[in-house]
Amino acid sequence: MTMDDQESTSALVPEGFVLVPDGMGFADSLRPFYRRIVDKEVSFGMLVEEKHLNPMGIVHGGALMTLADIAAANSIRVLREKPAASPTINLSFDFMAPGRLGHWLETRSDHVQAKRRFGFCSGAIFDGDKAILRYSGTFYCPDHGGLVVTNDNTEQAKFLLGDDAP
Repeated sequence: MTMDDQESTSALVPEGFVLVPDGMGFADSLRPFYRRIVDKEVSFGMLVEEKHLNPMGIVHGGALMTLADIAAANSIRVLREKPAASPTINLSFDFMAPGRLGHWLETRSDHVQAKRRFGFCSGAIFDGDKAILRYSGTFYCPDHGGLVVTNDNTEQAKFLLGDDAP
């Protein structure tokens, strides 16, 4: 990505969103994508590029499901205020409309709840005011970080788990 591309992309990214660092494993397939946390509300967003499309020219369902999974698990982690990942137990989706090239897509969780060992989250991915995918999931809430932190992944761990990351 050239400097001009970065500047034009940043102009399309809503205020408060921070670029997710690379090195996040499979989630890197969404790059560039962004996160915003306001109080305990977590949103992820992405500007749809060619690589996110399927052969029909719309956003691949796997890209949307990955974005929803990341948003839901992160919402539970932020609610719990614990530096621990929340592995997915179950996640369901309803596709409502296609995602389009060049559009900004953003997650919004409308229900986040954490119990002792399980978290629950539902929400949607929006293109503007239009919901294009609904999601609902159950996540495991371990009493440990669930992430091995090394010198090679310190930045990613702090991004995922907060400043209290081990």
